[in-house]
Amino acid sequence: MASINDNYLKLKAGYLFPEIARRVKAFSEANPAAHLIKLGIGDVTEPLPAACRTAMLAAIQDLGDRATFYGYGPEQGYGWLREKIASWEFQGRGCEVDASEIFCFGWV
Repeated sequence: MASINDNYLKLKAGYLFPEIARRVKAFSEANPAAHLIKLGIGDVTEPLPAACRTAMLAAIQDLGDRATFYGYGPEQGYGWLREKIASWEFQGRGCEVDASEIFCFGWV
C-alpha cells in the first residue's frame, strides 16, 4: 500500500504560488503608487515579442539535432549568457558588474 512521504507533510501552507501572490498583494497595498512589472511564474500580461519567438524557435531547432543539442547548463548559467547580460544590461549603462556576479537559472 502506498503511503505519504513524511517530508511532504512538513511543507508550509503558503508554498510558492500562494506565497508569491500574498507578497505581491501586501506590497501593492502598502505601495499603491508603485508600478509593478510582474515576473512571477505564469503571470504574463503581454504576448512574446518577435525577437523572443525567433530565438525560441532557433533554440528548438538546436535541441532537435544531436550536433547542437545541449542539456542542463552549468549551475551558475552559461558563461556566454552571463557575459552578454553583464555587457548589455550593466556595463553598457556604466555599471561595474562582472559576469561572475550574475546567476542565470531556469531553462537557459
